[in-house]
Amino acid sequence: MADSSQPVLPALLGAGDPPLFQIHNPHGSSPFVLLADHAGQRVPAALRDLGLPQHELDRHIGWDIGIAGTTRALAQRLDAWAIEQTYSRLLIDCNRPLASPTLIPETSDGTIIPGNAALSEAQRQQRIDSIHAPYHARIEAELEQRRSAGTPTLLVMMHSFTPMMAGLQRPWHAGVLYHQDTRFAHALLHALRAEGDLVVGDNEPYSVSSTSDYAVPVHGEGRGLVHVELEIRQDLIADAAGQQAWAQRLERVFRALQPALLAL
Repeated sequence: MADSSQPVLPALLGAGDPPLFQIHNPHGSSPFVLLADHAGQRVPAALRDLGLPQHELDRHIGWDIGIAGTTRALAQRLDAWAIEQTYSRLLIDCNRPLASPTLIPETSDGTIIPGNAALSEAQRQQRIDSIHAPYHARIEAELEQRRSAGTPTLLVMMHSFTPMMAGLQRPWHAGVLYHQDTRFAHALLHALRAEGDLVVGDNEPYSVSSTSDYAVPVHGEGRGLVHVELEIRQDLIADAAGQQAWAQRLERVFRALQPALLAL
């Protein structure tokens, strides 16, 4: 018998809301697989932009500025399978484990998120069930299909970072992030630094952990895949020209690394 004490919430996603994710190159031939957890900034109509003005959703707190276009361009150049998550990280952060205090943030870089205040357990679970769980289930399905087919996979988590945080300028053009498995990360770090015109962070401006991140521990390390998380500074990919330039650079670097990575 159903528990009548539990509130019945209206559906989070309505008929007018966009799909949860977009898949690019569903039959791509490349071993590279690209994940863009923070690509989008949409909020379901029912939640009325979480009580925020559009300019707040347009900031780095609402999404990873520029990473959607960069991921799409790189996927096209590599003929790589890619997934682009549609909804704002302020609604629920798809690169956070469920126990993370920043899974559904009440504040972000000084901005209060009214629509996230005092959520009930049912409301939190609805966001997990509607956004986080099906997004990662789709990634799991793709990775499992590739494993079953014997298709090699080199996994790349695509992110971007704000040039300034907490009043401090960040000097890096890009950051290479990893947790315990450094195979792809160290190779990419060396290759990007060898470009000669980049300042590249080693686990900067963030570091990865099993308590603060989801994709690397679960999809990368959890499956034993060769993987890396890449961060690109947002001012470098804020427009189409920057996105194409980085996609061109990354295509060249990834193709050069591919034989050695596949041999690992």
